[in-house]
Amino acid sequence: MIDNKIGYKYQDRKLLKTALTHPSKSKDNYQRLEFLGDSILNFLVGEYLFKNCDKQEGDLTILRSHYVSEDYLARCFDELGLSEDVITGKSLNNEITTAIKGDIIEALIAGIYLDSDMETARSFIIDKLHIENFEDAKNDNYKSQLQELIQANFKCSIRYETEKVDDYFEAKFFMDEDYIASGFGKDKTKAEQNCAYVALTKLFIEE
Repeated sequence: MIDNKIGYKYQDRKLLKTALTHPSKSKDNYQRLEFLGDSILNFLVGEYLFKNCDKQEGDLTILRSHYVSEDYLARCFDELGLSEDVITGKSLNNEITTAIKGDIIEALIAGIYLDSDMETARSFIIDKLHIENFEDAKNDNYKSQLQELIQANFKCSIRYETEKVDDYFEAKFFMDEDYIASGFGKDKTKAEQNCAYVALTKLFIEE
């Protein structure tokens, strides 16, 4: 039963159904709840880290991005075993993507808030997203972190220009037409990840 999985019993069962319903199934779906849940999640994770972690702003921002990222929320979705609870239309062929998993976690957070209060939503996030383990959190997907932080703080396009130089690859990162950072690696993926790390440090950590 989903109540046992998420550790919360919705009083408004229609609200729970909406939080689990994909747009392919009904117009009464999780999209509006996901919009609200995204804001609640960012606030409550940020609040928890502010109160419990003594890192500076840039490090806190990157740490928060780990817990609110699509990939992390999808892992939490899988841990809770929610795949069979999602209500989808035939066009989706029961393919629950990473993006859908993240959206549903956010929709459930909003639903819990609306069905009860902020404190209950806070408890759900701390418990089910394991925020208390922030000291052990490690997110090596620097490209994902960089993209999320730039989307949250800037209005610009981003791109990588990557080419092979002798026996290694060089990646350059741009925001609009402005060159930001370079990185190197034995293959294209590693070069772009290293480049993203340099850009993260330059944009969000350095004083």
